[in-house]
Amino acid sequence: MKVIFMGTPDFAVESLSSILKSGHEVSAVFTQTDKPQGRKMILTQPPVKLFAVENSIPVYQPTTLKDPEVFEQIKQINPDVIVVVAYGKMLPANILQYPKWGCINVHASLLPRHRGASPIQWSIVCGDSKTGVTTMMMDVGMDTGDMLLKTETEISADDTADTLHDRLKIMGAKLIVETLYRLETEGIKPIKQSESDATYAPIIKREMGAIDFTKTATEINNLVRGFYPWPAAYITTADGKRLKVFKTMVSGYTELPAATVIESDGRLVVACGDNTSIELCEVQPEGKNRMTAQSLLNGYKIEKGSIICE
Repeated sequence: MKVIFMGTPDFAVESLSSILKSGHEVSAVFTQTDKPQGRKMILTQPPVKLFAVENSIPVYQPTTLKDPEVFEQIKQINPDVIVVVAYGKMLPANILQYPKWGCINVHASLLPRHRGASPIQWSIVCGDSKTGVTTMMMDVGMDTGDMLLKTETEISADDTADTLHDRLKIMGAKLIVETLYRLETEGIKPIKQSESDATYAPIIKREMGAIDFTKTATEINNLVRGFYPWPAAYITTADGKRLKVFKTMVSGYTELPAATVIESDGRLVVACGDNTSIELCEVQPEGKNRMTAQSLLNGYKIEKGSIICE
């Protein structure tokens, strides 16, 4: 097939690479514009662009796909299919309807669960036991198109958004290659999504990482794992400082009020909702490096019986 690939982050590179290796002709890559990143705000090229340039694939970086000039560029390329993986822009109807085989999206969830921008993180935060990847025919809605193929993976107790991301990008790359092959050779019967089963995974903002100790220890542990490494779960301590929390472990039963420090000698254990408690294992105080809770307690006094957050 003659393919236009639309994608931006590292997650999408795996799919682009697999499509190339499978023998399809990738005629062009569309990706987001270069953006300033880091503390020094250095103008940085998207990972998909870097890969495309290394492989001599023409790159387009329009600020909007609604520009008539963009549609003319796509018509000139005349792709059989457009593959979209974490592109970050909605495709207008004229582009969606143009390719012979349509526009196919690789989405990192088991649709219709977790439509939206951050399905990997929210699958962990919501306590799902499994997730996966879905390929679908795109329409004008947000991840509402008819489903083509799915592949599943269990979410382990040790999974974070980071480990799940790396597993799902490989699964997604294999699935899009299979999807293209089966579409071209034997066909795939699209399956409509159930609107009654649909959930939404919104864009993540830093403030969503605030730990609420009235939640259960399991819910807090899920939040910490789901928001690792970014934006990171955090506590605003009694003195107004932000303490990032990178690793936790569900502890035992307690009758103390939520947010009460149960133990602060070598281990940092805090009471949570529903008579549960959680151990904070790895943290990062404001302006300092990541450290174990024991190292934190060696230099920062947290009284047993105190309330850990403001």
